[in-house]
Amino acid sequence: MSDTQTFLDTLKARSSNYTAEPTWIAARRQAGTARFEALGFPTRRDEEWKYTDVRSIAQGNFAIADNAEFSPATAAALTLPIDAYRLTFVDGVFSSALSDVDSLPSSVQVLPLSKALEENHEAVGGPLGRLTGVDFSPFAALNTAFMEEGAVVRIAPGTVVEKPILLQFLSRAGQQVMCHPRVLVEAGGRSEATLIEHYTGESEATNFTNVVGELMLDRGAILAHYKLQEAPLGDMHVASIHVEQGRDTRYTSYNLSLGGALVRNDLISDLNGQGAETNFLGLFFGQGRQHVDNHTKVNHNAPLTFSNENYKGILDDRAHGVFNGKVYVKRDSQKIEGFQSNQNLLLSDRAHIDAKPELEIYADDVKCSHGTTTGQLDEEAIYALRTRGIDEATARGLLTLAFAGEVLEKVTLDEIAERVELAVAGKLPERFNLAGLVEAAVSLND
Repeated sequence: MSDTQTFLDTLKARSSNYTAEPTWIAARRQAGTARFEALGFPTRRDEEWKYTDVRSIAQGNFAIADNAEFSPATAAALTLPIDAYRLTFVDGVFSSALSDVDSLPSSVQVLPLSKALEENHEAVGGPLGRLTGVDFSPFAALNTAFMEEGAVVRIAPGTVVEKPILLQFLSRAGQQVMCHPRVLVEAGGRSEATLIEHYTGESEATNFTNVVGELMLDRGAILAHYKLQEAPLGDMHVASIHVEQGRDTRYTSYNLSLGGALVRNDLISDLNGQGAETNFLGLFFGQGRQHVDNHTKVNHNAPLTFSNENYKGILDDRAHGVFNGKVYVKRDSQKIEGFQSNQNLLLSDRAHIDAKPELEIYADDVKCSHGTTTGQLDEEAIYALRTRGIDEATARGLLTLAFAGEVLEKVTLDEIAERVELAVAGKLPERFNLAGLVEAAVSLND
């Protein structure tokens, strides 16, 4: 049996669940199925997947969860301790018991996809799939074929959402399951919001999450988007996020990847209106035999647009990291600025990184730069800290955290920053402060 056939058989077995759905959903599901069947899973012969082997997904035998039963105590231990409007999914199934959106203002809608389709499927049908179609990748096609649940976020023009909107995806241990969430965000003109996607779960889980996000920002909208990925170390996680930016919009992505056995993130932003600005901030941390692959692309489709990207990777043990970032400037998109930086820290001689920053420019009045560096901790800096009475493990933790500091200092949510700091550096003695970190970082950055 081929790798794709197992997934197609699972889809066929669920076909009875789809008999009453609108014709447009049925047509898109059929298109996703046909495209996935034609493409199959990517292999390392495909340029976009040259460094990432997905056989652990392709050869898996994943079921679809039909309930969202999860201990409230377990969920409370996993979730972010943050005051937010919360929508929770367990193995891809919506959990009303673990969600809290009752106090949302009337100008904001945060709904599970199933409910949004039930209430007004025509309003969802227009934007859904417009940015990320079935041709984007085999995983996007697979997501469309299995599209059942996810989140729909609509923010009315001029609305400032005071609290973050948290989309929480929990993974259970036990039977291997897969889920294919769809996230649709429509931010009206001059609106402002913070969106958090949080992926976590029970430590023994070995599941597969394949999420597609489509984010649309109307003129003047501002969106801060946190993606905190703390999946169990046996989970596999594939994410495709596509952002469309109108005139004078500002989008900031905080892509923080800490967990998962196999992780692939695709992040694309289309700057379609003058004055649009995108900021990609990324930090990925791998240990053991984790594999973390980040592919990013900024499309400067209009003049007077701006982008800034800073991705940092920290890899230990036999972890493998991939960074492929591209800045694309469309013909006649003059007076744009696009900057890209990727720095990587290897904590082990067996860890490795494949990095490929790219520029593709078809205009002449531009300011663009890109670069990548890879290094190890400075042994002299470690020695200098140890002479001050700091043990070696703490010294290494301090220097590692200092390396990540350029990204972490821009994380404005303390609850997220603390989770990342703990994962990257472990628990450090309280007597060390930020000033000490900065001082210790000097020799590392040099």
